[in-house]
Amino acid sequence: MDFTTGGRLEVRITPADVGKRVSVRLLTGDREPAPTFTDVVGVLTSWTGGTLSITRRTGEAVRIAESSLVAGKVVPAAPARRRGPAASAPELDRVAARGWPPVISEPLGEWTLRASGGFTRRANSVLALGDPGTGLDEALHRVTDWYAARRLPAYVQVSTGAEGTQELLAAELETRGWTREVSAQIRIAALAPIGDLDADASAVTLSRRLDDAWMARYQRSAEPSPEARTVLSGGPSVWFAAIPAEGGGAPAAIGRCVVDGRWAGFAAVEVAPERRRQGLAKAVMTALARKALDEGASAAYLQVETDNDGAHALYEGMGFTVHHIYHHWRASRQDVR
Repeated sequence: MDFTTGGRLEVRITPADVGKRVSVRLLTGDREPAPTFTDVVGVLTSWTGGTLSITRRTGEAVRIAESSLVAGKVVPAAPARRRGPAASAPELDRVAARGWPPVISEPLGEWTLRASGGFTRRANSVLALGDPGTGLDEALHRVTDWYAARRLPAYVQVSTGAEGTQELLAAELETRGWTREVSAQIRIAALAPIGDLDADASAVTLSRRLDDAWMARYQRSAEPSPEARTVLSGGPSVWFAAIPAEGGGAPAAIGRCVVDGRWAGFAAVEVAPERRRQGLAKAVMTALARKALDEGASAAYLQVETDNDGAHALYEGMGFTVHHIYHHWRASRQDVR
């Protein structure tokens, strides 16, 4: 990275650049016998009291003493398009929300409060896109009151790592003592190559109906609740896939796809432990992709937690690349009144 003018390192950022994407170099060791440096790239989310805070695309906040700063500059925003279909982060977040709809929702300005009896954080958190229509502290108080009335913890879903994401909101939540609990990647891909995968999809059955056998394989809901069934069945055009098990019982593999305009959203791809590494997950996704193509979709997305290494390997092999990351922040006690 070029931080120099005429061969001299320069700090070309100021507190006025808060909210912009920056690249900085800082001194990490003694200057003698030779100085050591490290670089940090992310959104400058605060600069107060001699300390900078920079939020990386992963959502990690890095605090840097102003005295250790040896160079810095504003850099272009991270591109919304990496490999795969073009999309902005807010577009994807809204599409993904429609594909995993809550049982109950209520607007707070442009934010959406979502509740589903505690079934998944996605369906029980605030989609905090846009302006809540009031100051942040008041908005967060209303959020915690709303969830407390439903006997649920208050979560806010915040995206980072692409143009149009919410690093500044993440920093404000951290400052107020909110805790980041779970992070997940939104990955995207062109849909046609998934439908063209060399996978035997002949054993996959597709249905509009969510049945008990499918739910018996679904691991996210040990005791299926009405709320879980409502969320799973919701969305613009929902398909459930299953590969029957020999001898009956829970399917050997399952999956779910929601078609919403050009987007096909994949979720709940699960395989029986004894049938893993046999290509069943790929077969399920291929069958669902072909159905989505028939309905006019051209792009695919899915959401996977950042620590699920096995799923990352599977999806990377199918052409999915990371678009951005979202995080669920849980309310601190001080915001509950």
